[in-house]
Amino acid sequence: MPDQCAAALLLIVWINDLEFEDGDKLLPRALAPARATAALRMRARAAAVPVIYCNDNFGKWRSDFRATLKHCLEEDVRGRPIAELLKPEADDYFVLKPKHSGFHSTSLEVLLEHLGVRTLVLTGIACDICVLFTAHDAHMRDYRVLVPADCVASESEVEERQALQNMMKACRADTAPSRGIDFAALRKAA
Repeated sequence: MPDQCAAALLLIVWINDLEFEDGDKLLPRALAPARATAALRMRARAAAVPVIYCNDNFGKWRSDFRATLKHCLEEDVRGRPIAELLKPEADDYFVLKPKHSGFHSTSLEVLLEHLGVRTLVLTGIACDICVLFTAHDAHMRDYRVLVPADCVASESEVEERQALQNMMKACRADTAPSRGIDFAALRKAA
């Protein structure tokens, strides 16, 4: 991956065992968005756009991303099909977040500055929590925000729709489907 790029693709909390209350509601709603995100990630990689995984530490201050990935891929957990679809490549980036936003108390802002990123494409779960908070923090930092509606999921359609509407209004986020994202153009944009 390049050291400089005007855009980045964020995969927010996709690597997740989904072993929590209502995780059974999220899984079926997340499978199609995970597939759309996998296709989007392939397009981003082909255009040499950095892929950054923003994952929870799940309240475990000693956790690490690789251990979470291994747990999701090798154990009989609800989120395994999504982890298999979206497992990172060796040159992808990752940040571990202690709270809802990918920016709060993480190295994400420093990484984005290093890469020269000005546009963020946000995908992930849950749209109404982690994606929403990350979008707001990105907007407050003057990033252009794209949240393709087909690449996010929440436990309910209502929560998802409300979160997307909020991001469109409050963050001026573009929520058009992922098929319209032109990574070559985003890569070059100032």
